[in-house]
Amino acid sequence: MTKKILFLLLTCGMFFACDNKEEADLLVINAKVYTVDKEFSIAEAFAVKDGKFIAVGTAQELQEKFNAAEVLDAGGKSVLPGLIDAHAHFYGLGTNMQAVDLTGTTSFKEVVNRITEFQKEKNTDFVVGRGWDQNDWEVKEFPVKDTLDLLFPNTPVAITRIDGHAILANQAALDAAGITAETPAEGGEIEVKDGKLTGILIDNPMALVENAVPKTSIQDQVAALQDAQKEVFQYGLTTVNDAGLDRETIELIDSLQQAGALDVRIYAMISNTKENLDYYLPKQPLKTDKLNVRSVKFYADGALGSRGAALKESYSDKHDHYGALLSSVADFKATAARIANSPYQMNTHAIGDSANVVVLRTYDSLLAEAGDRRWKVEHSQVIAPEDVRYFSKNIIPSVQPTHATSDMYWAQQRLGAEREKGAYAYKKLLEEAGIIALGTDFPVEKVSPFLTFYAAISRKDVENYPAEGYYMEQALSREEALKGMTIWAAYSNFEEQEKGSIEAGKFADFVILDKNIMEIPETEIPNLKANATYLGGKRVYSSVK
Repeated sequence: MTKKILFLLLTCGMFFACDNKEEADLLVINAKVYTVDKEFSIAEAFAVKDGKFIAVGTAQELQEKFNAAEVLDAGGKSVLPGLIDAHAHFYGLGTNMQAVDLTGTTSFKEVVNRITEFQKEKNTDFVVGRGWDQNDWEVKEFPVKDTLDLLFPNTPVAITRIDGHAILANQAALDAAGITAETPAEGGEIEVKDGKLTGILIDNPMALVENAVPKTSIQDQVAALQDAQKEVFQYGLTTVNDAGLDRETIELIDSLQQAGALDVRIYAMISNTKENLDYYLPKQPLKTDKLNVRSVKFYADGALGSRGAALKESYSDKHDHYGALLSSVADFKATAARIANSPYQMNTHAIGDSANVVVLRTYDSLLAEAGDRRWKVEHSQVIAPEDVRYFSKNIIPSVQPTHATSDMYWAQQRLGAEREKGAYAYKKLLEEAGIIALGTDFPVEKVSPFLTFYAAISRKDVENYPAEGYYMEQALSREEALKGMTIWAAYSNFEEQEKGSIEAGKFADFVILDKNIMEIPETEIPNLKANATYLGGKRVYSSVK
């Protein structure tokens, strides 16, 4: 009788123990989990419930603690927090996917061929495209509109340079925009040679043509956002900072997310227009689980590739040319002061050393006693040595490592050897600021965050050039690069308490890789693939169809 009672008690105890396990929606086991917590610890399992991580640890302890609706055996694969692109153009990527893709063209003839083929298929009323880069051509000069005038005499054509800071427009597009050789150009250039328009517009005057492009339908805008989401999810990106959106697009994103038609998390930078600032700055930031609208994007200057970056000394390959600030210093300071008096963050595009010093000094003067504001310098590309000291956890460098490996072929021509040493200096910026946020600037560069990681640690392009790396003293470690794409990027967005690491209480955003990015030879990193991407514990991408 005693044995029977003991057996019953043990059986009941076991049942009671099992019955008292906590419930989870998902349990991931047999993984190498880079948590990116404060200790940069590695775990082998985690549990998810209601879209958030609820425990991280060993497979044994979590299986003993939780009953899970789904158990995922990761097969020893590496798992990272959901990746964050700290500077990109998400909506721009989507709209580009509806236009002529000119990336990778090796000549203007190839550009023309792609436009011709596109128009044969689409027969649009106004042809737009993006991605050409004259620095990749044998003749490294801006193209002119003559060929496009001959082929498309009645159809406007406007194609944007890869960096988004120059447009080639044919005569029909110039006419639609009302541009003549006498049209004034402030904060940029309308190129005129021998009294005639070449079709090249740099920086601010580009808006004249862009405003002439017919407005896209709501259906096309939705398709653009959903196409962009599909693209980023396949690379393990779960949060994207969109560097410059108008109110209309922000509200469309919000409505789609609320309706469950768009899942990706967006950190939206408000484009610096009077209408946008008048609407948003008097209000509190808009924050949902998937949308964060609390920053303003300002353009201080143009791009180095189109010689629009504002430099302290003239371009080495164009005497007496200094680039240009896109707004006066007075306007920039007034806007910065206005944003400082609001709860919003300021994120300023600054490429040249002249633009950077204006931005840094202005930030420094406004933020000295302002508390935790985390204003960012987007690109932080060419910095004079004496100006690096301004960076901190309150003035954050937000950089794109693939810009260094794209620009390195011609950067010295633009800057000269001495000034080049202060360009793309990521390690120096990290040492000064204690933090660095990493992005791609897609569609200027490719979407893949694995290329970001590779460029940051190797300082080489995918052709393994240069063999010794480009100014290797400025390379980041693998741990630093991963932090820059996760927890540091989250910190720069005021979101480090909800994402950027795999820790209890944070959104269950994570990516399973086909190979271990922290251990494989660096030459294999550009070809890495995401096996699966999860957002809020829900699988939003799988390489297995």
